[in-house]
Amino acid sequence: MAKTPIKSTAAKATPAKKPAAPKKAAAPAAASTVDAKAKFSKAIEEAKAGATALKSEAQAKAGAYRDQLSAKSGDWAEDAKDLAAQAKTRAGDLAVEGKARTSDAIASLGKIVSENAGTIDEKLGTRYGDYARTAARSMQETAAKIESKELGELGDDAKQFVRKSPGLAVGIAAVAGFFLARLFRGGSSDQS
Repeated sequence: MAKTPIKSTAAKATPAKKPAAPKKAAAPAAASTVDAKAKFSKAIEEAKAGATALKSEAQAKAGAYRDQLSAKSGDWAEDAKDLAAQAKTRAGDLAVEGKARTSDAIASLGKIVSENAGTIDEKLGTRYGDYARTAARSMQETAAKIESKELGELGDDAKQFVRKSPGLAVGIAAVAGFFLARLFRGGSSDQS
C-alpha cells in the first residue's frame, strides 16, 4: 500500500496573507480623508464668515430703515398735530356758528309766539295768550343768555342741567333726536 500524503485541514482553513498590498492602498485613503476633512473645515469657516458678513449687512440695513422710520414717524406726528390743531380750530368755529344760529332761532321763535299772542287771545282766551307771552319772553331771555355766554360756560350749564335732572335731559335729547332724524330723512327722500 502506498502511502498518500495527508493534507492538514488547518492549512486549508487559513488563507495566505498578502503582506504589502493593503498597506499601500490604506495610505492614499487616509490622505484623502484628511484632505476631505480639511476641505470641509475650510467650507465651514467660509460659511461662518459669510454668515457674519450677512449679519453685519442686515444690521446696517436695519439701522438705516430704523432711522428712516423714525424720521418719517416724526413727520407723521407733526402732521397729526397740525391736523388736530386745524380740527380744533374748525370745531370751535362751528360751535360759535351753531351757538349764534341757536340763539337766533330761539329769538325768532319767541318773536313769532309774541306776535301771535293777540290771535291766541281772540281764539282761545286771554289766559292762553298770557301763556304765549310768557313763553315768548322766556325764549327771548334764553336767546339772550345763550348769546352772552361763552362756549365753555354753556357746556358747564349743560352738565349741571343733566346732573340735576337726568330724566328730563334724556327726554329732551330723544325729542331732539327724533326731530333731527325726521329732518334728515325728509331731506334725503326729497332728493330721490
